[in-house]
Amino acid sequence: MNPEMITTVEAVDPVFYFILGVSIVMLIGIAVTMIWFVIRYNRKRCPVPESQSDHNLWLEITWTIIPTFIVLLMFWFGWEGYLSLRRIPDNAMPVQANARMWSWLFTYENGKTSDKLYVPVGRPVKVKLIADDVLHSFYVPAFRVKRDCVPGMETYVWFVAEEEGSYNLFCAEYCGVGHAEMITTVEAVSEDEFNQWLQPKEEEGEPHPGLALLDKHRCLGCHSLDGSQKIGPTLKDIAGRETVLVVDGAEKIIKADKEYLVRSILEPKAEIVKEYRPIMRSYEGKIDDAELQSIVDFLMTGGKEAAPALDG
Repeated sequence: MNPEMITTVEAVDPVFYFILGVSIVMLIGIAVTMIWFVIRYNRKRCPVPESQSDHNLWLEITWTIIPTFIVLLMFWFGWEGYLSLRRIPDNAMPVQANARMWSWLFTYENGKTSDKLYVPVGRPVKVKLIADDVLHSFYVPAFRVKRDCVPGMETYVWFVAEEEGSYNLFCAEYCGVGHAEMITTVEAVSEDEFNQWLQPKEEEGEPHPGLALLDKHRCLGCHSLDGSQKIGPTLKDIAGRETVLVVDGAEKIIKADKEYLVRSILEPKAEIVKEYRPIMRSYEGKIDDAELQSIVDFLMTGGKEAAPALDG
């Protein structure tokens, strides 16, 4: 890593500690002064005021100049830190992050995609932020970066992972009922390991088109393919699975078939899976017949092609 480059952590931390230090000094100074005044000028000690002065010019000048200087210093530190967050190093690796309810999708220059953000250690990474639906916020505490993803607007952040590890990545803007589930990670790995991961595996065949469509239409933000719990029922082994539905307040048990899958996509609020909320929007008019058929065909196979594709 370029030793002259100021990372986002190095830009933010000094500002934070400076403001924190000033705040602590002011808190202690003001508290001690108040306590001293309460004791020194207690009415029992001084029943009659000893001074008749109603102002002190030099004291007023002092407590005006010093706080003004401190505030201007805070502004200067903050502004320099902000500029460091917006200056992108020339060798930064570009990655596109698509935020949608309620998941992240990261796309690399060679077209590879992943639901986790893989980055090489020591190399600057520029993340272009795009919101596909509502307002989201890209937040990685470990790298001191947080930026809103605004629909119709391209924003960006950059950072450097200085050590290998897994770092939490959150959506920090309330974006609906699944907001708390919109969590992924930044996986910082060595340069060699990253290059190996980035290259497509020759032995892997083309994934089922239905899997790509599930991702395209943001289905995997609410439904898992591996049986894990999300805000919607898992799609793992859904073909022929007995499902308890709530229809007009009454329960009924069905076996999931193609007709049911089509209805659940086009009219999701007509039949609600028990213990789940009716939050899925209808895809009527938003998905064509060919795409719908491809998704249903994929789900009827049990999603067996899903695992290798999701591993990136």
